[in-house]
Amino acid sequence: MSTPVSREAALEYHREGKPGKIEVVPTKPYSTQHDLALAYSPGVAYPCKEIEANPADVYEYTNKGNLVAVISNGTAVLGLGDIGPEAGKPVMEGKALLFKIFAGIDCFDIEVAEKDPDKFIQTVKAIAPTFGGINLEDIKAPECFEIERRLKEECDIPVMHDDQHGTAIISAAGLVNALKIQGKKIGDIRLVVNGAGAAAVSCTRLYVKLGVKKENIVMCDSKGVINASRSNLNEQKREFMTTRDITTLAEAMKDADVFLGLSVKDVVTPEMLRSMAPKPIVFALANPDPEIAYDLAIATRPDMIFATGRSDYPNQINNVLGFPYIFRGALDCGATAINEEMKLAAVHAIADLAKEPVPPVVTAAYSEGETLEFGPRYILPKPLDPRLLTTVAPAVARGAMESGVARRPIADWDAYYDRLRKLMGYDNRIMRRISDEAKKHPKRVVFGDANTDNMLQAAVLGAHQGLFIPVLLGNEEMIAKRAKRLNLDIEGIEIVNLRHDREADRRHRYAERLAARRGRDGMQLLEAQDKMFDRNYFGMAMVDAGDADAFLGGTYSTSYQSGCIAQEVIGIRPGYKHFASLHIIQTKQGPLFIADTQVNRKIDEETLFDIARLARNGVEYFATTPVMALVSYSNFGSAAGEAEPDMVASVARKMRELYPDLAVDGEMNLLFALDRKLRDDNYPFSRLKGKDVNTLIFPNLTAGSSAYRWLLAMGVGESIGPIQMGLNKPAHFVHVSAKVRDIVNMATIAALDAATVDGHQPEI
Repeated sequence: MSTPVSREAALEYHREGKPGKIEVVPTKPYSTQHDLALAYSPGVAYPCKEIEANPADVYEYTNKGNLVAVISNGTAVLGLGDIGPEAGKPVMEGKALLFKIFAGIDCFDIEVAEKDPDKFIQTVKAIAPTFGGINLEDIKAPECFEIERRLKEECDIPVMHDDQHGTAIISAAGLVNALKIQGKKIGDIRLVVNGAGAAAVSCTRLYVKLGVKKENIVMCDSKGVINASRSNLNEQKREFMTTRDITTLAEAMKDADVFLGLSVKDVVTPEMLRSMAPKPIVFALANPDPEIAYDLAIATRPDMIFATGRSDYPNQINNVLGFPYIFRGALDCGATAINEEMKLAAVHAIADLAKEPVPPVVTAAYSEGETLEFGPRYILPKPLDPRLLTTVAPAVARGAMESGVARRPIADWDAYYDRLRKLMGYDNRIMRRISDEAKKHPKRVVFGDANTDNMLQAAVLGAHQGLFIPVLLGNEEMIAKRAKRLNLDIEGIEIVNLRHDREADRRHRYAERLAARRGRDGMQLLEAQDKMFDRNYFGMAMVDAGDADAFLGGTYSTSYQSGCIAQEVIGIRPGYKHFASLHIIQTKQGPLFIADTQVNRKIDEETLFDIARLARNGVEYFATTPVMALVSYSNFGSAAGEAEPDMVASVARKMRELYPDLAVDGEMNLLFALDRKLRDDNYPFSRLKGKDVNTLIFPNLTAGSSAYRWLLAMGVGESIGPIQMGLNKPAHFVHVSAKVRDIVNMATIAALDAATVDGHQPEI
């Protein structure tokens, strides 16, 4: 269930810090007088002249090709009605925010104080040259139909009234899938539509294009069935007037296969549902409360597929599944319009995506332990599914090209897909591939802190997704009570209470192995036996002895102590004297690998060399070619004779000698590491010339730990880690208060580590 939104919380959200939700941010340098001369006078004259000579160059020299206007007159705002342009501005800002976060599209929200359709059209048409596309929003019917029609005719850029077509596209995708699940053919169904506004009319029109027969449609408004006996009907209502001799919604619902509601709450009764055909489909989209309550509807017709506009119920019909990606595809191919072919392409792309296996990032965000898979409770992708961008936008662009409205057709589709993935940066490609591989060979992962909410939720979630087989360390009764409180199904999941007498033999066996390994360090069997009452020691001993494949422990401050235990129990990989940790930051430019972030408090040259070698292997493990910078406060000998820069330079030299084909260099400061042009201009001899660094090796733990934490705090991206590198067997550690999704990711990485140890080479 979603968290309730209070009035106070919503108001504080909008006014705190800088009021509102969006801002304008420069995209070019502006710190020097020369920068400003290029940005404005006199430099700006040159692109102006180029565009004057060739107007199409406006897409090359300005942001027009990535700029959409969200325009409204505030006459039909959400469920609030005609509240005016100023009161509607928070909604338009919110729409602009969604464009940006989901598809990387820049927006200006424009509120027009004009209700007269002709004057409104005139105003929008006059400002259209600013934009690459126009999203009309919250304009009341029937005026919205004429406004959109004329603007589409009179403007040479994509124009879409999302209240009409967004709902139509998403609900149509849901209908396609619901019919498949229920075993019904679209040409045979009887459709009842309650509501005759902009969205209802647009939905019905699109359903007809998909194959619904007009003679099988009954549309109702607040006065009842729209039939031949009614007078004073507008053009849109006459389009769906029925000849059947019925007048009420109850009559229309009898034997209907599909109900689409875009009206008001509680107009549908249980009796109406019971009168529908077997295996009905009900889309109750009244906002905020559906035409019939969810629980009542499901109890009345268990054979029904039910969808609403709400996020706290299954099958949400949410426009955000469509409009960001539809405009993305339209802008990227220079479409002059958003036509029927493009809308239908979006319908089928969204519908098809729901049939694909759901990535863990989506399940973790939505399912709360429930596996999401194509079926009656999952007919549409979830809004946070990162695949929507790379699925819907290309489909829309292809539709534009095939229908002849694309001015800049896409030639290299592989490059386009890559650009879309990099556009947002948070594609989670790495974790998606890791998860896919982990599912092929699920491994036993010991959860050392299963007595905490997040750890337990992550263990159950990963088990349900088939990512790994969890083994929970803790007290059975306490874990069972916690699972009940969290509504988690732990049936079939192994729980090991290491303090039980029945585990005495195993504790003794593990202690003997540890004492044998540490005997030369002064450890006696009695001491080792005592340590086996500690979950970290016992869990890692399970892995060391082969009773489990990987260990995931929880930490409260740092993972240093846990790392020391791992070194004692599991040991360091041959060829190394140290192990280290790696964090992956998912940035808009792609993944950035940072080491060492948590393990080695004291670093000398030998330690740093091990860290660099381990990082190289780790980055390659994640199917990425390392481009590695060893960071210090100096550049290529500028502080020669000083201990830290000399150490870093020496390790960089050893790495170049050991790996002749590896792009690695240093020492260099962080600015030159991350600014390719600056580095290439000043140090053209560097082995990193022409390359973007993706791996940073820091000279001490303070720097490495601070760097990744600072990046996260600044909102640069999300992280995966800490990933332990260099241990004999997989043992990883994550903070006990980490997000469930992050814990699942770490456990999945641990499971894939184990699969690799067993000889299953990952294909990530």
